[in-house]
Amino acid sequence: MDISRNGTRPSKPAPEEYFTGHVRLESLFSADAPARAAGANVTFEPKARTAWHTHPYGQTLIVTAGCGRVQREGGPVETIYAGDVISFAPEEKHWHGAGPDTALTHIAIQEKAEDGPVTWLEKVTDAQYEGRE
Repeated sequence: MDISRNGTRPSKPAPEEYFTGHVRLESLFSADAPARAAGANVTFEPKARTAWHTHPYGQTLIVTAGCGRVQREGGPVETIYAGDVISFAPEEKHWHGAGPDTALTHIAIQEKAEDGPVTWLEKVTDAQYEGRE
């Protein structure tokens, strides 16, 4: 058993190459092999978002605070709220982030493949974020 106490896990700014706007990441857990699960607490300031990306085994988001946006490739931009749980299928291209005027915090859970838990793609344009493209 391992207890990771609140306040002992440092948060850090998200890498600018994969995110737009102000985003902070706090690693919650990363299982040791043979387990593959990892989780992070992610906070997005208004209009901040991820780049388009995929996960080899899919991803689950648990929205814990605020209101945001999410989109899968080919689908509409959807509004998400605290309490919502969003599941992406393996290799489903998607992005997620805060609303235009509201911050968003979610827990992201995914599994790691041999070459990592995520494949980062191009950044989401303002037109895509606003649902105009």
